[in-house]
Amino acid sequence: MAEPGLSVRLHQSGPIPLNVAFACAPGEVLGLVGPSGAGKTTALRAIAGLYRPRAGHITVGDEVWFDSEARRFLSPHRRRVGLVFQEHALFPHLSALDNVATALLDLPRDERRDRAAGLLARVHLEGLERRKPAQLSGGQRQRVAIARALAREPHVLLLDEPFSAVDRRTRVHLYEEIVALRQGLSIPMLLVTHDVDEVSRLADRLCVLDQGEARATGTPAEVLADPAARALLLGDPPA
Repeated sequence: MAEPGLSVRLHQSGPIPLNVAFACAPGEVLGLVGPSGAGKTTALRAIAGLYRPRAGHITVGDEVWFDSEARRFLSPHRRRVGLVFQEHALFPHLSALDNVATALLDLPRDERRDRAAGLLARVHLEGLERRKPAQLSGGQRQRVAIARALAREPHVLLLDEPFSAVDRRTRVHLYEEIVALRQGLSIPMLLVTHDVDEVSRLADRLCVLDQGEARATGTPAEVLADPAARALLLGDPPA
């Protein structure tokens, strides 16, 4: 029987170099960090099924999402993944409620709306269900995106620079939302960010990537105590 949680191993020499291996347990937040072009978003896209690496494997518990040797590659719609991007990617012509309901098309219409309303309440957007994205603040739009990601009852939650487009005050409130949400989620969660303070607040462990290579893993305190890893994250020359 496979280990619970997410297990990832990816390898290719190009066009985007990748040589990474990491795991994330249910209920854990793993931060993928490193300089621009390090391969963080490519790894996330591979997990979501939006990018097919040349070699490696991706498993979630007993489910094999990608296995290059077995020539197995599950399409994105067959992977139970919740995605939250920097740009919330909401449908501008739909209300907050209907944006969340688009992730619930396998349910009857009435049930869809009830479930969507419950998810919006979970991210503290009661009373704003009928508003369209243009009528919401940046933080509120990102809450709708989080509710939509959770609507699929994902086996993995992927957060790709989810807070970088909002101001600092809103960002801190969204951190609190994630901390509260994770208490009720027993799934692996991956956070890609350039913000060291953010990942130190939210992540249990970090995986530092550089040029497609995993350079260091550990708790935020352990990684920041490593001069080479710290230099990659903060731009400081190692001592």
